[in-house]
Amino acid sequence: MEELRFIPNNINEECGVFGVFNCENASELAYYGLHALQHRGQEGCGIATTDGSDIYRERGEGLVTEIFSESKLAKLKGDCAIGHVRYSTAGGSGIDNVQPFLFRHYTGDFSLCHNGNIVNSRGLKLMLERQGSIFQSSSDTEILAHLIKMDFRKDRLAAIVEALNMIEGAYAFLIMTPKRVYICRDKNGLRPLSIGTLNGGYVFSSETCAFEAIGARFLRDVEPGELVIFERDKPEFTSIIFSYGNSHKMCSMEYIYFARPDSDIEGTNVHSFRKECGRIMARRFPVEADVVIGAPDSSTSAAIGYSEESGIPYEMGLIKNKYVGRTFIQPSQEMREKGVRLKLTPVRSLVSGKRVILIDDSIVRGTTSKRIIRLLKEAGASEVHVRIASPPMRHPCFYGIDTSTYEELISARNNVDEVCKIIEADSLNFLQEDALLEAANRPDLCLACFNGSYPTFLYQTKQELNTEGKF
Repeated sequence: MEELRFIPNNINEECGVFGVFNCENASELAYYGLHALQHRGQEGCGIATTDGSDIYRERGEGLVTEIFSESKLAKLKGDCAIGHVRYSTAGGSGIDNVQPFLFRHYTGDFSLCHNGNIVNSRGLKLMLERQGSIFQSSSDTEILAHLIKMDFRKDRLAAIVEALNMIEGAYAFLIMTPKRVYICRDKNGLRPLSIGTLNGGYVFSSETCAFEAIGARFLRDVEPGELVIFERDKPEFTSIIFSYGNSHKMCSMEYIYFARPDSDIEGTNVHSFRKECGRIMARRFPVEADVVIGAPDSSTSAAIGYSEESGIPYEMGLIKNKYVGRTFIQPSQEMREKGVRLKLTPVRSLVSGKRVILIDDSIVRGTTSKRIIRLLKEAGASEVHVRIASPPMRHPCFYGIDTSTYEELISARNNVDEVCKIIEADSLNFLQEDALLEAANRPDLCLACFNGSYPTFLYQTKQELNTEGKF
């Protein structure tokens, strides 16, 4: 049988969403909420609000603090808001792809935003275009709007439910009309979405760290396959389960890399998860060394856990420039490579002449790992032993992480010893899949990027690839 290989739909993004319902100064709350989610995307952001009669929107390319001024926030009237931070990959940048999207329709205006990736977007878009839909962006998020309006005779709630059941993939959607806000998660629970309370109203966020930023109290997570409806003049929200066969397959990379350490995802604190991964690594992969350091910042917690379990001192052997964005989510390889030296500086006095254990959360392309190891050895480290707090990433992600082809993944074409040689480490070990479940204290996670077991059908095959592994 010919081996199947898959690629995404050239629409692939990792983002963050934040919403407000029935709270004064909704635009300001959304501003601070999005600022707390800025690590999830730095290329564009936007906020839409409503006062019960109209919808207002501001958006732009750049950071939250760059796009929103007091005067812009003042234009965003109302007590309800939805907001979005994004970064683009193959889907393309540009203002047309910056969310929230706003749609004017004679049956009622609405705005929406989305975190995740719709794997059947190509087929849905073709169907919609054949029926007369005209798309204004290259983002898969817009597909939901056209599906909702595909049959304008339907009740709004019924139309949303039908549209959601046509979509396959990973998503956390926020949909806002002048009278209601709808929030929902995909049936596999691949992307996080939580509800909080604030001053008699509600807030919703991709991560709970945003609740702390505005003084909100966490209420609960949105369940996989759940649609929650917040309606004006109704004190309590309602919810329905819109799909069957739901499961809790949270993306493991949310715990490993994307989420902030102070966020709780489905009952597990991210810092505690990463620290436990470090402890497990120390037990499974000990090595004689003088110092443990972490690749800041997402690996710091695991490095602390490794140090505490092994008894080897933890030091801040690498200092991060806070004003340089994540190299993993920069849009081009050239930018990623140039960004490493700007981003990290070794502390020579702490690593010179030392046997260093370098803890990192993952190895994707291998470029950053090699450059960090070279920096440490140039600073005088006698040995650099690398311990990765996740399994080898051997398969592309199709649910919203920027690893779209096998060619981009160093572990897809090299075994552990070969990767160790390529990145110029003295030794290399990866954590196993069972350790992630143990650290998260849960029976299941999406581990598809490690083992190729995808929770959804992917819709593309090898015949649709060219030599570069892209459409």
